[in-house]
Amino acid sequence: MFAQLQTILPQVVAVANELRATMQRGGKILIMGNGGSAADSQHIAAEIVGRYKKERRGLPAIALTTDTSILTSIGNDYGYDYVFTRQIEALCRPEDTVIGITTSGNSKNVVNAIIEANAIGATTIGLTGGTGGKLLDLCKFNLVIPSNNTPRIQEAHIFIGHSLCDMLEAD
Repeated sequence: MFAQLQTILPQVVAVANELRATMQRGGKILIMGNGGSAADSQHIAAEIVGRYKKERRGLPAIALTTDTSILTSIGNDYGYDYVFTRQIEALCRPEDTVIGITTSGNSKNVVNAIIEANAIGATTIGLTGGTGGKLLDLCKFNLVIPSNNTPRIQEAHIFIGHSLCDMLEAD
């Protein structure tokens, strides 16, 4: 699996450069996913805000999966398909970058939020598996793990997340 990641290394570097550019223009990173991808969202945001390996100033990142009151009120009032979209409407600005993590690339709530982020003018990044699903055509940047094995895709996603943190801290 990790040998296959060599094929997307140029895209990983391009995403790291975009995350740097986001920080330089005063933007923040908004990250979302469901289940294991929600856990990855929180893990990656924590590494960016806190620190990964080196002591540095905190960087702005928000996992959209953490506030149960927001998630449940939006889910109740609008439906689960919009739990991330409403947060994007409220929190996202054109200078931001939005990362959607979904092993299939087809999670409706992530797809809807990416569509909204694009409408706002934010940069969008998809971390997916298989063929990339619907996010492939919606995101400016795509990191597609060439596998249909969900656990392997999730392992590759967190590996990529750590690699991006490494590159962010190299500055």
